[in-house]
Amino acid sequence: MIQDDETQERPGRVTILDVAAAAGVSKSTVSRILDERLPRSENETARKVRQVAAQLGYIRDVSAASLRRGQTNTIGVIVPRLTDTVMAMLYEALARACTRSGRFAIVATTDDEPQADRAAAQALLQRGVDGLVLSTAREGDDFAQELAERGVPCVLALRSDGRSLASVGDDRLGGYLATRHLIDLGHRRIGIIAGPRYASSSLGRLDGYRQALREAGLPEDRLLVSESTFGIDSGAEATERLMGLAQPPTGIFAVNDNTAIGALSALSRLGLSVPDDVSLVGYNDIPIVSRLPTPLTTVRVPFDQIASAALELMMQGSMGERIRVATPTLIPRRSTAPPGSP
Repeated sequence: MIQDDETQERPGRVTILDVAAAAGVSKSTVSRILDERLPRSENETARKVRQVAAQLGYIRDVSAASLRRGQTNTIGVIVPRLTDTVMAMLYEALARACTRSGRFAIVATTDDEPQADRAAAQALLQRGVDGLVLSTAREGDDFAQELAERGVPCVLALRSDGRSLASVGDDRLGGYLATRHLIDLGHRRIGIIAGPRYASSSLGRLDGYRQALREAGLPEDRLLVSESTFGIDSGAEATERLMGLAQPPTGIFAVNDNTAIGALSALSRLGLSVPDDVSLVGYNDIPIVSRLPTPLTTVRVPFDQIASAALELMMQGSMGERIRVATPTLIPRRSTAPPGSP
C-alpha cells in the first residue's frame, strides 16, 4: 500500500507530523492548510500552522504527493525553438498559467522537425508529465491524433492540425486587419511575406490577406505572395524578391515580427525608407518591435489567453469544445503611412 507523503519523509527531514505536533493540531489540518492547490485560509489556526512550518523549515515532498495521486502536476511543452521570441512568450505564458493552477511547465525544443517532436514527446512522457502542449503542429500531420489515441492528454497551441484540441489566435482575422490597415492608408499594391505552408497560423493570415484584397476589389497578384520560414533571414530574402519585381509593392504584410525585422534590414540595404518608401506591418507584437528606430505596426496576439485556454482544453479532454480562438488586435505604429508620404 502506498502511504501518503507525510509518512514517507526521509530521515532527518521535518515532517508534517512534526508541524502538527508543534502547532497542536491534527495532521489532516496541517495537510489541508499547506496544500497549495486549495484556497489559502487566513484564520488564526492557518496563520499559526504556516508560522510553525516556516520556523521548523518544513518543505512539502512534492514527488511523494504526486506518487500518491498518480500525477506529477507537470506539463510538457514542445516548441520549435526558444530563440524565436514568439515561442519564448508562449512558453512563459504557459508557465504562468501552470503556476496559477498548481502545476509546473518544462520545455523541449525540436527545431520544428517532426521526428524530433516525437522524440521530445517520448522523453517528456518518460519523465512523467501529465500532459503535453505542442506548438509544432503541421497541416496534415497525425502526431497529436496518435497521442490522443494512446490516451495522452494533449493540446495544440498557436498552430492547429485542423482536428485536435487546440488553442489558437484568429489568424484569418489578424491577417485581414493587417492588410485592411494598409488598404485604408491608400496602398493598392500590397505584398505579403507569407510564412511556411505547413503552419496553420501562416495559412490563416494569408487567407485574411486575400479576404481584405477581395473586399477592396483589388486583384490578387501571385507574385506579391513571397513564401518564407518564420526566421529573420528568410524575411529579408522574401523582401528582396518582392522589391525586385517590375512593380514592387508600396506596402508589405509580414506574417510574423521576425520576418518583418528581416524585411526592415533588407529595405535598409536597398536604400529604401520605412514608411516613406514602403509601409510594413508585422504580426505577434513581440517586445522589441515597439522599440525599433521605426516602431513596427503589428498585430498583437493574446498569449496569456491562449495559454490559459490550452490548459483548460487539456483538462476537459474530448468531452467539451475542441478549439478556442483568441481575438488579435491591430497596433498601429510609425512603420505604416499613406503611399508616397514624405
